[in-house]
Amino acid sequence: MKKVLILLSITVICLGLILTGCGGKQGDSKPDDAANKPITIKLAYVVPETQSTHIASEKVFKNYVEEKSGGRLKVELYPNGQLGSDRQAIEGVSLGTIEMTIPAAAVLSGFEEKFMVFDLPFLFESREAAHRALDGELGQKLSELLIPHGLKNLVFAENGFRNITNNKKPITTPDDLKGLKIRTMENPVHIAAFKALGANPTPMAFGELFTALQQGTVDAQENPISLIYTSKFYEVQKYCTLSGHVYAPTAVLINNDFYNSLPEDLQKIIREAAVAYRDYQRELAGQQDTEFIAKLKEAGMQVNELTPEQKKAFVEATKVVYEQFESKIGKDLIEMARAANK
Repeated sequence: MKKVLILLSITVICLGLILTGCGGKQGDSKPDDAANKPITIKLAYVVPETQSTHIASEKVFKNYVEEKSGGRLKVELYPNGQLGSDRQAIEGVSLGTIEMTIPAAAVLSGFEEKFMVFDLPFLFESREAAHRALDGELGQKLSELLIPHGLKNLVFAENGFRNITNNKKPITTPDDLKGLKIRTMENPVHIAAFKALGANPTPMAFGELFTALQQGTVDAQENPISLIYTSKFYEVQKYCTLSGHVYAPTAVLINNDFYNSLPEDLQKIIREAAVAYRDYQRELAGQQDTEFIAKLKEAGMQVNELTPEQKKAFVEATKVVYEQFESKIGKDLIEMARAANK
């Protein structure tokens, strides 16, 4: 009996040692992968890879964030509307299904109507004036209005001044727009401005625009030079008028809860990366405008620029738009924007 008990004891001890040994090896060979896994930031936008938003996102924002975080953050880029339209991407960031997006700021007026200030025709006289307003008090006040929507705006970048293309004739006076079926953004100020100029504004999503121009569903469209060229509208449009009727900024948005959940050092890296992105993207956007206008001409588009006298007629014709939207936007914000021109 004693021998049996001794043998049983030895067996139990050996089994215990084997199990302990196996457990130790398993822990040593498989560290906690979840703790070492980088935090992924999905960054979405509708523009193609050749446009400055994507180039700066890849070359500056993504590289800065991943390098400075030592791999703790990973940035995945989704150009060409892969994750939806500007509005859909904003909604995704608001809900937290997407971490970041860089939409046209005009689309934000569908979430906060005071953003319509950027859509007022001929508001800014130069890029520099627009930058002063966006980087100053006006930009700060508007960014604060996005927090209740779950959105944090890191910086404003740019798409540039919007210009008109069409298939009918060069545009030199407001009368040239009368009856012209022009695609606009789904934006009440843009629609009102083109109605004031006598055109027939037709809102539709950007992703549908090329086909609509190709099929003659609309005669014309208006966009920054960078999008006119990179979207190859020169293949389906004959005339380009450098009207510069609206300065179009973009916003670099991040989900507010996601941002606040990050350690302070990672928040700081994201903020710094956004500023570096903005500065590089704006410079590149300006360079691309000059380069792309030349390429549009090479592609066969007839490009004309409005003279100061011609532009004055457009300014006068669209003054009614300011009166129409002042109560919604706020006179204070309009004056704040205009002050940047001085």
